Amino acid sequence: MGNGRQADDRLGAFRDALARRAALARRPRPEGTRAPPLKLLLAELASLRRGGIAFPVPEKAARPQPVMLLPGFGAHPKRMRPMAEALSEAGHVVHEWGLGFNFGPNQQNFAFLMRRVGALAREHRAPVALVGWSLGGLFAREIAQRQPDSVSKVITLGTPFSGDPRNNNAWRAYEVVTGHSVDEPPVECDFSVKPPVPTIALWSPRDGVIHPRSACGWKGERDRAVPVRCSHLGFASDPKVIAEVLRQLDFDD
Repeated sequence: MGNGRQADDRLGAFRDALARRAALARRPRPEGTRAPPLKLLLAELASLRRGGIAFPVPEKAARPQPVMLLPGFGAHPKRMRPMAEALSEAGHVVHEWGLGFNFGPNQQNFAFLMRRVGALAREHRAPVALVGWSLGGLFAREIAQRQPDSVSKVITLGTPFSGDPRNNNAWRAYEVVTGHSVDEPPVECDFSVKPPVPTIALWSPRDGVIHPRSACGWKGERDRAVPVRCSHLGFASDPKVIAEVLRQLDFDD
């Protein structure tokens, strides 16, 4: 009887989760929100068929430091391997975020990241630079907000930290996968508030997923905004982006 009741409970929880996600998927885009045009979104899909471009051997970093790379929504750290390899060749000590695929925040994985960044800072006896692609950049900003002594700087890559969280073409997919609304994350935060460390936002006018203004932000929400002409998916491995990340890591803030 106990096993049967447990099975019924699991089935009921599964049905509730499906119903919640279905309700989220049916919600219309609010008036006044903005997203990149369809032609740019289609260009993102087309870019999946193109192979990556090899990054030339980089110059040695002027300021070698520990760096953590945080992948975008639905992405695995392997997508950022070209960047990791270039940063390592330049002399930085590069770490993955340690969570595999990025399927959104929850209390457990955010607490894990907080501990991991703190442990790396103690291990290296130096704060860690956080480089976050898209959703990974939101994790990075909030970690730096909560424990700035462990973070040297934050570099976001096409990260929607500014304005309405629906100013993009990914919010509905995010809600269906995570089961929560974009404006009610399971970790309490305000992503538009600038962390108390140097914060650099890379954004692209060609981004087909995130509206450029959301990734660029406004004065007071970040220290610098740097345009890079690439697709949203290209933020993980485009040579122009990698070169800019290397430059920003060497920047004396």
